Amino acid sequence: MADEQAQAAGSAPEQAQQQFALQRIYTKDLSFESPASPGVFRKQWQPKVNVDLNTKSDRFDDQGNFEVVLTITVTAKLDEETAFLAEVQQAGIFMITGIEGDNLRRVLATAAPNILFPYARENLDSLCVKGGFPPIMLAPVNFDGLYQQALAKSQEEAAAAPAGQDTSH
Repeated sequence: MADEQAQAAGSAPEQAQQQFALQRIYTKDLSFESPASPGVFRKQWQPKVNVDLNTKSDRFDDQGNFEVVLTITVTAKLDEETAFLAEVQQAGIFMITGIEGDNLRRVLATAAPNILFPYARENLDSLCVKGGFPPIMLAPVNFDGLYQQALAKSQEEAAAAPAGQDTSH
């Protein structure tokens, strides 16, 4: 029975099988600065916290492997003074085959960062605590929503550009 199924599958036209597999997760870069220490520790801790997220991806071989880098930068300020600046570049190697075009861009911008985010969040938390500050508890991120916003923005910009004008930078 299994042989018959294998023969039947072999006679069907070959279709590209979709695969998405994590190969490796690693920290690409860590940075922590506390330019106002030790004086900042005397102040009441009610910071204004700014969190910036960025992702980038690159194909790095012909076997379908991509490097995806999630960069999270956290800046905490007391009044106008920077208490700390922490940045993590959390990266991963993902093997992706059978997925092309818009679907590939979506996977690289949503699924891969979703996998990397918990590692980046833990690295940031650890950096801040080791720097003498309270833990940073970043809320979960909706990468699907961010991707949709970026897509809508790029479509609006393309529609607003005069015909024949180059919109690439």
